[in-house]
Amino acid sequence: MDQLKLTGTDESPEVLLDKNTGEFKFSGKSLPEDVKSFYRPILDWISEYAKDANDETVVEFRMIYFNSASSKQILDILEHFQEAKNAGKKVLVKWYYMDGDEDMSDAGDSYQDLVDVDFELIAY
Repeated sequence: MDQLKLTGTDESPEVLLDKNTGEFKFSGKSLPEDVKSFYRPILDWISEYAKDANDETVVEFRMIYFNSASSKQILDILEHFQEAKNAGKKVLVKWYYMDGDEDMSDAGDSYQDLVDVDFELIAY
């Protein structure tokens, strides 16, 4: 399975999805003009990955900001990783947020309540 790597911009997050190295990272801002077309290849990649996931998957989110349209896409990403857990694999989401950033902390709490994967909320 090929690596998916997207360079972050002022409007879209940096994304690294690599089954071989076990790196699954999302960081930066997410407010792309066409959110569905931006996230479609990411969701397709994770959907394929979930069919034959590594025994353990650690997904890191270091988001600074995301808009409401991106919020739905992030939930879809987490639900795809949940499919790997449903197939008997271990999945851990590490949700990083800047110390004092209540919005990002609350977002992590909300996602933790919405999907059935293990979560660590980590202030930095």
